[in-house]
This record gives sequence, C-alpha cells and structure tokens, in this order.
Amino acid sequence: MGAVRKVATYLGLGGVDQYDEAYDYDGVEEDEWMPAAERAARRWQSVEEPARIVMLRPTQYSDAPTIGRHFREGKSVIMDVSGMPMAEATRMVDFAAGLAYGCEGRIERIAEKVFLLTPVDVEVTSE
Repeated sequence: MGAVRKVATYLGLGGVDQYDEAYDYDGVEEDEWMPAAERAARRWQSVEEPARIVMLRPTQYSDAPTIGRHFREGKSVIMDVSGMPMAEATRMVDFAAGLAYGCEGRIERIAEKVFLLTPVDVEVTSE
C-alpha cells in the first residue's frame, strides 16, 4: 500500500476494507463513557480482600498460638519480641521460624528483636 493511500485510509478518505469473516462480538461489552479517574479506580479495584499485616507484641511464650493463627490465615505478621525475656524471645523466634518453614513462608529480621513473617504468596523487597 502506498504512502498516499495509507494516509488517505488513516484520515477516513479511502475505501472501506472488506473482511472475509465477520468479527465475533460475544463477550465484548460496550462501555459507556466514564471519567478517567473512575476507570482507574475500577481497574485498580481489588477483586479479593486486601492483604492484611498484623503487628503483635507478645509478652510471653503462651502468645504463640495467636501468631500462628494469624499466619495460617494468610496474614503477614510483624512480631516484636523486645518486651520478652531473652530466653522466651528466643523460643518465640524459633517457633515463628518453624511456623514459617512449615507453611512454606518466610521469616526475616527487620530490626533488633523485630521479625516479619510472610506467607508464600508475599514478596518482600528492599530498595
């Protein structure tokens, strides 16, 4: 196709192209005009419930089931063991590490005596 014909077709001055097969419009909905902000909100609107991060400050080892319950529900858990005695804090971190390993998640130290437990479908990056 020559350059002049391409320009004429682009401007709508050329002939209409004929197609052999009809286009199948099944499943295609015609959207009414809507503001860009509304389109963006609809595009970024989550179908699922948003991810939850739970911040816990256990004071004794008997708080471990609470951490386990939140983590098994698919929530990320920030665990601050700074208020615990060193022996119990070590046991709690060992429990959390086993919990993360058993559920195929991850545990990362994010500060002194503060740990982040993330489920398998959560990716943590540092930039």
